[in-house]
This record gives sequence, structure tokens and C-alpha cells, in this order.
Amino acid sequence: MISEQSWADAQLLWDFHQMHHELRPCSVAIGLGSHDLGVADTTVDLYKRGMMPLIVFTGATSPTTQDRMPRGEAVHYRERALELGVPSFAVLVEPAARNTGQNISFSKALLEEAGTDVSSVLLVSKPYEERRAYATACKLWPGVQFVSASAPMTLEVYVESIGSTQLVVDMLVGAFQRILVYPGQGFMIRQPVSIQIAEAYGRLCAAGFTSRLLKGEV
Repeated sequence: MISEQSWADAQLLWDFHQMHHELRPCSVAIGLGSHDLGVADTTVDLYKRGMMPLIVFTGATSPTTQDRMPRGEAVHYRERALELGVPSFAVLVEPAARNTGQNISFSKALLEEAGTDVSSVLLVSKPYEERRAYATACKLWPGVQFVSASAPMTLEVYVESIGSTQLVVDMLVGAFQRILVYPGQGFMIRQPVSIQIAEAYGRLCAAGFTSRLLKGEV
């Protein structure tokens, strides 16, 4: 069970993590690897809508995906895209990245090696990773315009898909902490955070939603 206050606070973080960008055609889409094959499905949908001519799926494995995606997140994403009808020539795989920074920098290097002219990128991620991916990309790939995208869904639907309110709220809190901490470490650009959002984060930490926090940080 989760209290009414904690649910309201989680909803504030959920909304904050999404960039609410208007979709538009871009040079390429980068699908960020994770446990969630829905990222691949969303990327395929955008491709079929003509939003980009080329897809890069990026990601190795992690403790949470090594059993479910033993060949690597990017490889499984590519297989999913081909099953859904995307032609193989439209999908590149970056199989080594193990964090968001590497997702961006390794994908950038792959596209440069392929000779792809990139002026804009659709960043496709889990809903609560939009802002983190955007801030990281802006830091590591200046001069390119980024548009964030994810599967359109409510917090309630996402919790149902994961099967654990505790885990989802822990992930929202952990992702928010990184938005506070990582700019000072040079990993992403700094973004404005309202007092309302910061207070919601503090209450959720106090309520025990802390399993995804970086140790020794804010």
C-alpha cells in the first residue's frame, strides 16, 4: 500500500520526468536499452509514422536484464523491431553501453563511423527516463537538437505493467536524484527544479522509497 500523499508526490515526479516534447521528424532515433521492450515498440511505431529513417538501439546487459535479455538489450530490441516489420537496413545496434552517458556517446560514435549526418535525434526511453536522457544527450552531444519520446501512459498503467508500486516509485526517486547530482559531476546539463517537485522528492525519501538512490549523495 502507498499513502495518498506519497502517490500524489510520485505523480508529480512522473510528470516532471517527462519532457512533453512535440514529436517531429528527426535524422535518427536512439532507443535506450532497458528491461522494457516497450521502448522498442515505441521506436518502431515512430519509424512507421515516418519520424526518422534510421534507428540505433543501444545497450549491453545489466543485473536486471541479463536473464531476460541474454544477448544484450540492443540486440533484443533489434530483434523485436524486425519482428514488427522494420527492415534490417534501418536498424543499427550499439551493444556495449552500460549507462545513459555511454548510450549517447557510443551511439554518436557509431553514427559518425557510419557516415550518418545527424542534426536532430529522437530519444526514445522509458517514460520516467525522458528528462535524464535529454539532459545527458545535451551535455555529451552539443549542436544536435533532441526530441524526447516514450510510450504514452499514465503512472497507474506503468505501475500495473511493472507489478510493483514500491519499485516504480523507488525508480522515480532514484532518477530524480541523478538529475540533481549528475550535473555537478559533469554527466548532464543542469535543469530547473521547482520547490514543489523538490519537496515531493524529499517526502518520498522520508517515506522509504530509497532503494535506487546513490549512496552518500543528496
